[in-house]
Amino acid sequence: MYDVILNGGGPVGTGLAIDCAQRGLRVALVERYPEPQLVPKGQNLTQRSLEHCRAWGCEAEMRTAHPMPPGAGIGGMTAYGTLLTDYHYDWLTRAAVKDYYACANARLPQYATERVLRARATQLDGIDIFYGWQGTGLTQDADGVTLEIEKRKGDGRKTLRGAYVVGCDGSRSMVRAAAQIPERLSDHNKLMCLMVFRSEELHALLERYPGKAFFCVLHPDFEGYWQFFGRVDHGLSFFFHAPVPLDSTAETVDPKAILTRAVGQDFAFEVDYLGFWDLRVSVAETYQAGRAFIAGDAAHSHPPYGGYGINTGFEDARNLAWKLAAVRHGWGGPGLLASYSSERQPVFASTARDFIENYIEEDRAFLAAHHPEDADFADRWYTRHPDDAEVNRFEPNYEGSPIIGGRGAPSAVGDHQFRARAGHHLSPAPLADGRGVYDVLGDGFTLLAADGADSGFTEAARALDLPLQVLPLGPDGAARLEASCVLVRPDHYVAWAGEAGDPAQILRRAAGWP
Repeated sequence: MYDVILNGGGPVGTGLAIDCAQRGLRVALVERYPEPQLVPKGQNLTQRSLEHCRAWGCEAEMRTAHPMPPGAGIGGMTAYGTLLTDYHYDWLTRAAVKDYYACANARLPQYATERVLRARATQLDGIDIFYGWQGTGLTQDADGVTLEIEKRKGDGRKTLRGAYVVGCDGSRSMVRAAAQIPERLSDHNKLMCLMVFRSEELHALLERYPGKAFFCVLHPDFEGYWQFFGRVDHGLSFFFHAPVPLDSTAETVDPKAILTRAVGQDFAFEVDYLGFWDLRVSVAETYQAGRAFIAGDAAHSHPPYGGYGINTGFEDARNLAWKLAAVRHGWGGPGLLASYSSERQPVFASTARDFIENYIEEDRAFLAAHHPEDADFADRWYTRHPDDAEVNRFEPNYEGSPIIGGRGAPSAVGDHQFRARAGHHLSPAPLADGRGVYDVLGDGFTLLAADGADSGFTEAARALDLPLQVLPLGPDGAARLEASCVLVRPDHYVAWAGEAGDPAQILRRAAGWP
């Protein structure tokens, strides 16, 4: 019997499998595609996602999986009217918050990310991988779950038995449907085209924008919906998204007309792929039903605005893995697994509302109110997003969650600070011996304590049979975190920070005990 069965072995499912296996769980990973699908998506990996890769033991491999030519950057920009306009500004510059994380961000196609994770998964004991298989039926009972799987091509069938199942099986999730988890849908009644094309000429034209890898084009005719270019390989290959009429087909769409208009001049190109997708945002009302959980696109899906998809899915995996392991190993309390949905679902709901759909609304309002012929257009255009405010503002946190306590509620909106705050990501800080805290964080809880004084936490953790390491926090670290005592969760979020408190009560709440 498996501890966890994962239906869906894309990046999120494979990352979750790695995390669970590293925590001593026995995992079945079911993935319908024997090889990663060569679709250019999920390219912008945040600093937080690279922290996950570091914890999964494959950060170095991720950085060399998709080498870029010298001088190539991974920044973004937004342009008015056409790609070659005089009006453009830097956008989504994640380097602005780099000091708050232990790793730098990266850019590579999702299929390259998946290859690295697949290779890492094969190195770990405890993961049985079923490539070329897919889940077809799910049942639950008091003792566990049963997943029926079959060969995607062929007649093979198997039955897998586990304590829990996680659907990482995309926006049309079989696990979500079988578990009868409802979802909320925001349909924009908008059809988008996706083109993948090659062009030496566009590559040359974009040399005027050094250090940029993705480009948003805002045109009044599209009422706030983006035309969006991105480099696939930092060479001659690009992808492009744009709104098209609802009745569009491959036969009626004119790639030359669409691309020429978006770029602002004629250029030579060769189309490798043309497809369509509906612009909508969906979020499951809960991420758990009994012993079934959902993560990644199975729990939330949205248009490729802002690079939130794969990064949000990775955060799902990191949040859920340690909680599954804690319960299976006996130190997780009855409220721990429920906190997965309580923390992650409102964070994505906020991401969709406060960022993705807010981008559309703000851009629509700006385009309707301002025009390049206006005397103050340039000033208004260049001051729309000062000092990378959006990047700093996107700071997912779990304030007020059932295992954090306090005021507030989990949200994607926050701000980046070095100060240790309950429910927020732990910023890097030096330990008393000079090492960085992220060099020594383990799989359990970590207490960062000034001068190594644990204030009774070690004894309380022993009584709860809860894994805890105590690390001495030197004066510089305590000053940076603005705390002499910080309890860090296994997913590197701060569970508690303060000068005094009841260690047993703090640990019990953080581990899901009443």
